[in-house]
Amino acid sequence: MSKKISVEHIKELRSKTGAGMMDCKKALEASEGKIDIAIENLRKKGLATADKKSNRIAAEGLIESYIHTGSRIGVLVELNCETDFVARQIEFNKLAKNIAMQLAACQSVQYVSVDDIPNNIIIMEKRIETEKEDLLSKPNDIKEKIIGARIKKRLKELTLMDQPFIRNPEISIEELLKQHISLLGENIKIRRFERFLLGEGLQSKSDNFSQEVSKMIYNK
Repeated sequence: MSKKISVEHIKELRSKTGAGMMDCKKALEASEGKIDIAIENLRKKGLATADKKSNRIAAEGLIESYIHTGSRIGVLVELNCETDFVARQIEFNKLAKNIAMQLAACQSVQYVSVDDIPNNIIIMEKRIETEKEDLLSKPNDIKEKIIGARIKKRLKELTLMDQPFIRNPEISIEELLKQHISLLGENIKIRRFERFLLGEGLQSKSDNFSQEVSKMIYNK
């Protein structure tokens, strides 16, 4: 006899995954009410669905803005989808706001994905790592492995898609995007963004905006 699934459990799973109510109910029934297993199964299903949609043209959407408290940092981000209908959905608008806030908090991020990083930047980062003193005495094969791992980590630090989502660090921005692709049924892409810092390029007091934004988020 299958375990009876409560509405509260279904709502909890939906809030954690963004999946539809019926999908959540079926996942919980299949996992006998074990929410961790249900989440894992839904993510596998959701990511597969998202991957199938990733090549579809996304030319609609919106441009979202975020101005941090005190007006010292601002972000503009263009988030694309396939239809104007999805662009008007609450979930899509909320996603755009969360991404804009993420960009305000993660000031080391300079590119949407690793594919957007220019080759000259990758070459420069590799040269910096190669010349570090702690590698000079290492054998070449060991040195190459260490450099490769460090470069991979550094490039992830520069890209939005690889960042842990500030509202749920257990998932990345890429996973968040794929969850919404599955939820809304359309391809969604972060096309571009621009970050503005008050007094950028001028000599001024340095403030830790990342901590300010994160503090504001978690205190809500």
